[in-house]
Amino acid sequence: MGTGWSRRAFIQTAALSGGAIAMARKLKAQDSAPRPKLKLGFDNFSIRALGWKAPQLLEYAASLKVDTVLLSDLDVYESHADAFLKDLKKKADDLGVEVQVGTGGICATSKMWNPKWGPPEEHLKITIRVAKALGSGVARCFLGRGEDREPGTGLDRHIKEVVKVFKAVRSVALDTGVKIAIENHAGDMQAWETVALIEEAGKDYVGATMDSGNATWALEDPMRNLEILGPYAVSTGIRDSALWDSPNGAFVQWTAMGDGQVDWKAYFKRFAELCPSCPVQLEIISGFSKEFPYLKEDFWKAWPRVRGHEFAKFVAMARRGKPRDPFKPVGDRKKADQEFQKSELEKSIAYCKETLGLGLKK
Repeated sequence: MGTGWSRRAFIQTAALSGGAIAMARKLKAQDSAPRPKLKLGFDNFSIRALGWKAPQLLEYAASLKVDTVLLSDLDVYESHADAFLKDLKKKADDLGVEVQVGTGGICATSKMWNPKWGPPEEHLKITIRVAKALGSGVARCFLGRGEDREPGTGLDRHIKEVVKVFKAVRSVALDTGVKIAIENHAGDMQAWETVALIEEAGKDYVGATMDSGNATWALEDPMRNLEILGPYAVSTGIRDSALWDSPNGAFVQWTAMGDGQVDWKAYFKRFAELCPSCPVQLEIISGFSKEFPYLKEDFWKAWPRVRGHEFAKFVAMARRGKPRDPFKPVGDRKKADQEFQKSELEKSIAYCKETLGLGLKK
């Protein structure tokens, strides 16, 4: 009997070992299999100090050999006339640069609302028309900023206003095939709140502009933000973040790609699984820090629904970080800002291409 049991144990062990080896080979094959190549580009806000208009931005994008550019404001066009947009579309096609179109805030109850482009519905219709003319499948916009969370204003009120605006232009978006891309912007909404807005409005014509830097301004770990927003993402604003503890809570400083704390290799591996057709568009905003005094009781009046397990990841990032110096311009401030912004963007693009393997062009 002992010999029989030994033989049986041997057979079972061999079978299990064979299965384990087969599984290991399968996992290795999956890991080494080529992943989808992600398009790489930038948001023109990255080099806002230069004041360039759309034609020059397209030429610059082509010179950097990126795939896309997000023209994220309506002022970047010298005209919104059909003839001008047609010529601009041809220029983009000739240069091999895909354009995504965007604008600013479309929430009339937000502190960031600017009536320059008319009522929110008309503002969004203009943006959709420009997007259609330039071959953009998205029209990026946002609600507001972190101050809209303050007691007395109420984020829910703003979200309802945005949903109302979106529903008013739903037929226009569907007729043109342009998807409204709401951004998690400057601490206005956490990822789950952005998703709730999209679901309420209708994900058939509304998606997300996923901003990794704004995630940290909303007390989120960018990886967790990606898990929630990734399935809805049709556009992006990507930058690195550095966090560190302060006596009152934590500081956040946005950085160039690779200069912060985000594990970008892990991030884009997951990105390629969740939203492989979405472009990686760098919105580099470096050089200053912002404190989030979460150890003070009053701070939480604006954040009544923060999820503890997600906030813990933000705190963990801060505890791993070290203080960073701010950008200190020397000489002419405008020129210094221009050189700094351009340098930070180009360094980020190089990092994404050379270290992360992003982009379709060599």
